[in-house]
Amino acid sequence: MSFLALLRSNRNYRCTWTGQVVSEVGDNFNNIAVFSLALANTGSGLVVAGILLSRGFLILPAGPVAGVLLDRFDRKKIMIASDLTRAAIAILFLFAIPQGRTWLLFLLSGMLMFASPFFTSGRAAILPTIATKDELHTANSLTQLTQWTTVTIGSFLGGVSVSGFGYKIAFLFNALSFLFSAACISRLRVDGGFRAECTAVAEDVERTALAEDKVARPWHEYVEGLRYMRSSPLILGIGLVAVGWATGGGAAQILFSLFGEKVFNRGANGIGIIWGCAGIGLICGALFANSFGRRMSFDSYKRAISIAYVVHGGSYVLFSQAPTFAWACLWIGLSRAAVAVSSVLNTSQLLRHVRNDYRGRVFSTIETWTWMTMIVSMGITGLVADHVNLRLIGAVSGVLSSTTAIFWGWANLSGRLPEPALAGVEPEEVEVHGDPTV
Repeated sequence: MSFLALLRSNRNYRCTWTGQVVSEVGDNFNNIAVFSLALANTGSGLVVAGILLSRGFLILPAGPVAGVLLDRFDRKKIMIASDLTRAAIAILFLFAIPQGRTWLLFLLSGMLMFASPFFTSGRAAILPTIATKDELHTANSLTQLTQWTTVTIGSFLGGVSVSGFGYKIAFLFNALSFLFSAACISRLRVDGGFRAECTAVAEDVERTALAEDKVARPWHEYVEGLRYMRSSPLILGIGLVAVGWATGGGAAQILFSLFGEKVFNRGANGIGIIWGCAGIGLICGALFANSFGRRMSFDSYKRAISIAYVVHGGSYVLFSQAPTFAWACLWIGLSRAAVAVSSVLNTSQLLRHVRNDYRGRVFSTIETWTWMTMIVSMGITGLVADHVNLRLIGAVSGVLSSTTAIFWGWANLSGRLPEPALAGVEPEEVEVHGDPTV
């Protein structure tokens, strides 16, 4: 199925996608504005690191809470509440513009990130609900493609907007984008609603019952989710792949801004261009993964993950050593294309194999693990950014991210990544293909 056919035929997905486009462009307006404002007011890479760390620290408690709530209550209502909360927080960034109020960037960035998993994990969890068996791979690919397209558009436009019109426009647009997203999500309709089916709740709770004693024990629910992930080597492995990427990926969040501002001396436009080129790479990778992913056997999928992380890490090392801004943009695009391939393929596997009643916890847990690792990576990068050559930090980050391929490849070759039973879709609904050359 083509992307256009999916958007034409599936009203629920069309509404979700439309809201995603606007809200994620707004997110990137906010990112460029916040990082540029922090550097303009302080000139310190440590401050950029601190803002990113403030986001990471608050997502840690948010992830487990979001996962439990998304698996116990109406996912649509939780997503709308997240959007409305983020709109209120986004408008408050206007008060952080004057010099001397940098502390507000820390606080508001953290609050914004705390509210995010309730939406992002919810969107992933409802995808098999609003997409049919024939649409699922295309819907997943388009969702991630759109996310990365908006990185490109939002980063380019955000850099231009901040340079030409100041910070207020960027922050106002971000707030309005969340309101638009909430309006789009409010239009979703499916038979049976958006509560997860409780198919494997402990203590023999009925499938659709909402047991008050279980709701009052969120930690028990979250631990159940961890046990579920541990019981499936593939699901656990995908989570650990994200952790491996984050060892160097956290540093990248800081280095993109520092390379644009300090290494290549391009200011806000430089930051926006680097993020934009990264987005172009992600778009190309997502299109590639959508094209061959639907025909890929499980064994080919596992091999592709190892290859993707070798390409990603190697390209990032070359980005860090690029002699010119143009070469840096080229290598970061290739690096991100490889990340997109692995992300689309891994998420498709999760959507097919994770049970509905655990889906919210699985996606939020992987997001939490990723951020936990990124916090360490960002913290170390922030501490040394003003004292160690930025190109050296970038090279080390690329090497760390590529080590993911070693562990994944070892697990695959040793037979530790068998394919689990299908759960996101019915086994008879999935076409079986041969092992094509990829």
